[in-house]
Amino acid sequence: MTTSIMFLGTGSDVGKSIAATAFCRIFKRRGFRVAPFKAQNMSNNSYVTIDGREIGRAQAAQAEAAGLIPSVDMNPILLKPSGKQGSQVVLQGKALGSLPGGNYGLKPRLKRVIRESYSRLTQEYDLIVIEGAGSCCEMNLKEKDLVNLPLAKHLNVPCILVADIDRGGVFAQIIGSFQLMTGKERKLTRGFLINKFRGYPELFSSGIKYIERRTSKPVFGLIPFFLDIYIDSEDSVAVQEDKRPQGPTNPKSVNIGVLRFPAISNFTDLEILEREKGVVLNYLADPAQLSDDYDCLILPGSKNVMEDALWLSARGWKKAIQKFAKAGKRIFGICGGYQLLGIKINDPVGVESNRREVRGLDLLPVETILEEEKVVREVRGKCLTNHKRVRGYEIHMGRSRVMREAGEPFLKIHKRGDKKFWFDGWSLDKGRIAGTYVHGVLDSPGFRGEFLNSIRKAKGLKLKPPRQGRGFRDKQYDLLADHFEKHCDVEKIIRIVSEERRIQAV
Repeated sequence: MTTSIMFLGTGSDVGKSIAATAFCRIFKRRGFRVAPFKAQNMSNNSYVTIDGREIGRAQAAQAEAAGLIPSVDMNPILLKPSGKQGSQVVLQGKALGSLPGGNYGLKPRLKRVIRESYSRLTQEYDLIVIEGAGSCCEMNLKEKDLVNLPLAKHLNVPCILVADIDRGGVFAQIIGSFQLMTGKERKLTRGFLINKFRGYPELFSSGIKYIERRTSKPVFGLIPFFLDIYIDSEDSVAVQEDKRPQGPTNPKSVNIGVLRFPAISNFTDLEILEREKGVVLNYLADPAQLSDDYDCLILPGSKNVMEDALWLSARGWKKAIQKFAKAGKRIFGICGGYQLLGIKINDPVGVESNRREVRGLDLLPVETILEEEKVVREVRGKCLTNHKRVRGYEIHMGRSRVMREAGEPFLKIHKRGDKKFWFDGWSLDKGRIAGTYVHGVLDSPGFRGEFLNSIRKAKGLKLKPPRQGRGFRDKQYDLLADHFEKHCDVEKIIRIVSEERRIQAV
């Protein structure tokens, strides 16, 4: 007997994923066999499962919070926006192809995939925490909606509506969304969570009473904004709209700039660097920001390297990066960033663009050809530059080859469970300029420690051991659950789940 609870949102980035992650951990701590589920996700920040398939990173985090190994059934449909070409559609972890936005023509198939995956989860777990997508009440999209209220009605599951008070208009968010719902949808909506609160909670007590009076539904919690709990972000919206001030660079810190591509993807590769003491990491959108104070520039993943290559030239980044390299600075590219460090990128079958060829930065002697078959796999091995062990995953459409004899391969890796190895990436000048296809390589503590210490050594700074790697994530899930337990009426939500179980038993 399986029950479910769904976290809907008044909009994008209001905190649905975080709430679902918190409750996966809370329910696990209460003894439930709990699993996450998001029918359809739109994100360029994906995760590779142990069987070499793709799901949204938020569902991977939720699975970890629930103490599970992530699986494709937790996110059966993943849409990966790719600019003018619409989105790449990934069904149960495998890429179907890139199709124009709003024109999939796949609704019957998508519904079947959703029901298959959900059904499999119900056979293994006794509680499913479901996450909606975007706003649950986009009236022009409601007929085609596969993930919000239509799914809730089909499954007949209780819902909690999450709103973001930090962006303003929380009364309109909650009451407006509630008024747009049908009678059945309002009945399924059991109450509200108000997220990202700043200030004194007692100052908002009258606001809670107003919402409860207008909707006849409870506000389950007023969740304070936090900066000291580290949970993987879902997509690149957080980076693209990041309004944080630039961290001050100084001679006694390791100063790293990250190129903020328009089509940036898998930026979570870099979050671990932000947690290292003595490291300043800033996302740069304008080449004028790339001053001599920076020790290293990282080119992260890109969902559309063809368009981002043109952006580099048009915005003046190409000259700025080449000047940075000539000054002896360090440059590191990951996946799409690695491809862009090369001589050129070819797209003969239009995987990403109508253009057939673009020029790269010409800093590494490689050429990339984009192909229709996607490489998705977990890998491990060692770095040939610093001899440290690495592990991570590949998600890319391109294959790169070396065009001239200069430098050396960057990594020697093999697929998880298979000892047959190959060389990945390329490097020059003992790794000063290097690139790799392996996402997550910086999560390997030994590699990250050497990466940072090579910069410290060049600056005459004291060498430091790396901070803990991704092993500290388990603690973060507990901290997140503690945060919600403190500021949310968890017992009321658990009673909702328990009531559903009793109803099903009858």
